[in-house]
Amino acid sequence: MHLTVSSPVQALADIHRIEATPLAEAMPWASTYALIRASAEVHADRPALTFLHTGQPGGKSTTWTYRDLLNGIHQTANLLHGLHLCPHDVVAILLPGGLAYHLALWGGEAAGIVQPLNPLLSEDKLLSLLRASQAKVLIAHGVDDDTQMRAKALRLQAQLPHLQTVLLVHPEGEPLAEALPDGTQDFHAHRAQQASDRLLSDRVFSPQDIAAYFHTGGTTGAPKLARHSHGAQIFTAWANATIQGFQASDVTINGYPLFHVAGVLPGALCSLAVGMHVIIPTAALFRNRDVVQNYWRLAEHHGCTLMSGVPTVLAALAGVPLDGADISRMRSVRTGAAPLPPELAQRFAQTFSLQINESLGMTETAGLSTVAPPGLSAPAGCVGWPLPHAQVRIVALSSDDQATGDDLPAGDKGMVLYRGPNLFSGYLDAAETARSFTPDGWLITGDLGFVDTKGRLHLSGRAKDLIIRGGHNIDPKVIEDALGAHPAVDLCAAVGAPDAYAGELPVAFATLKPGSTVSEAELLAFTAEGVDEAPARPKSITVLARMPVTNVGKIYKPELRTLATAAVVQGLVHNTLAPLQLEPAQLPQVQAAGDAPVAVDARATPVAAWNALKPLLDALPVKLVLHAP
Repeated sequence: MHLTVSSPVQALADIHRIEATPLAEAMPWASTYALIRASAEVHADRPALTFLHTGQPGGKSTTWTYRDLLNGIHQTANLLHGLHLCPHDVVAILLPGGLAYHLALWGGEAAGIVQPLNPLLSEDKLLSLLRASQAKVLIAHGVDDDTQMRAKALRLQAQLPHLQTVLLVHPEGEPLAEALPDGTQDFHAHRAQQASDRLLSDRVFSPQDIAAYFHTGGTTGAPKLARHSHGAQIFTAWANATIQGFQASDVTINGYPLFHVAGVLPGALCSLAVGMHVIIPTAALFRNRDVVQNYWRLAEHHGCTLMSGVPTVLAALAGVPLDGADISRMRSVRTGAAPLPPELAQRFAQTFSLQINESLGMTETAGLSTVAPPGLSAPAGCVGWPLPHAQVRIVALSSDDQATGDDLPAGDKGMVLYRGPNLFSGYLDAAETARSFTPDGWLITGDLGFVDTKGRLHLSGRAKDLIIRGGHNIDPKVIEDALGAHPAVDLCAAVGAPDAYAGELPVAFATLKPGSTVSEAELLAFTAEGVDEAPARPKSITVLARMPVTNVGKIYKPELRTLATAAVVQGLVHNTLAPLQLEPAQLPQVQAAGDAPVAVDARATPVAAWNALKPLLDALPVKLVLHAP
């Protein structure tokens, strides 16, 4: 049985109708392998994946049919089986976007447990992740180029005794020409020698088997590896397709990286499960400027019907003119991972006659928990209904912004809790798992929102993103919506700047649309008019040349908090030491880099001046790195 669905959900009653069919009957597959195999058997000669070698419409491309994909999955799983990879063993992936990534993912899950790695992480971070998983095999980029992935993979192997084999992948699918180091093999050459019509392991799958480890929790701190079962991943694919009405005739560009859950599950597995055609827009995906600049012509060329991207990607695409591109086949635009600015939704509707619908998902829910289906008319921030057979609760927050057990009525904002068949199987760290759930088994999402009278969830932000000014909770989305409404603003975000008296004060950062000019003072006045509560009006707005974003395009607020802290510290330095008329070389140097703590180098500062400044720095409710005279 392969996955087929009808029209998109349009009301809560449709969800209840879907739930009337027992889940075991609606979702009979025991593994992601079985789900893809069922689709491939029906759609064998249809295109499954097309890799674009360039971002130019009509440029070189390589297409695999569903038969090609299934054969490659069999070969990859059999290669791993021959390397003695068992179902409980881990195969890690360090690859750019491309066709081989899908072999590594789905062949890896057919043989063992896959661990997709973000290649932009530091080697120390990658080492810690691989030590945590005890990966036995690494499938890695096999040529020396600007990505440095091959060299990184070999350095990682040299430091990890448990990493027995590195399979090196030629990006064009060709054999690797040079002699390979010990402990490495040519992935494509050895894959070609494997049986392509079946799994030689004769593995019997259970939906409870672990399919993947996904890194979550940002790019700092101890590694958090979330475990996904096959059943959880299948449920996300089935529920997403069912609620959105996906069809085998659909075509989509998947620009999400495949080390991220959004690219792997809603973006890839769901699409492959229904037999649709997935376009991979070059190895760099949406990080390729040509892909963004040519997006609408690429969508026309490939006949795209579905579109998806995080809000920052959609904001970039909103600035790309159609230039005559025919996108009349496009019937759905989806976003998630970050709040959708109302102004961006309005721009898409006015410029492209396309409505953006939102979803809520996280690594711990196998990429999806609620969906606003295509055609649903709802304000920005509405992420739709819980998936069939899943539930959402809204509970009150305690004085320290933790979830309580007190349920809130419709319309009241609180912490979003989730429970459903696609809940992850916990982190590798059991203590971290315990902190993520309520005593009665609901996942604490960290999101703030409310459920309306139609049962739809509306998000207002993240609990950890709340700006707490003297005990007053400020939702940064209120500021971001007001600032984002300015016609010159492209992207914006609000964070808390440290303050000795209030704890935090709201500040905001923005980037401007190409060709736009506006002063920070004008933006501050404009935003203040759109924020009703006086305590929530930002104290400053800083225009940036580039908005810091994560590798999947979400605005990275930890870096903005560092910039906000640096500005506060610089202000204290100036206000305190300016009357002393020190030489420029004697002034403390304020250093801000990425999301690291702000450093103050005062080794050339007179002791008396430092003694006047240091108590003010100590009073700030934030960690600083101080280098005293």
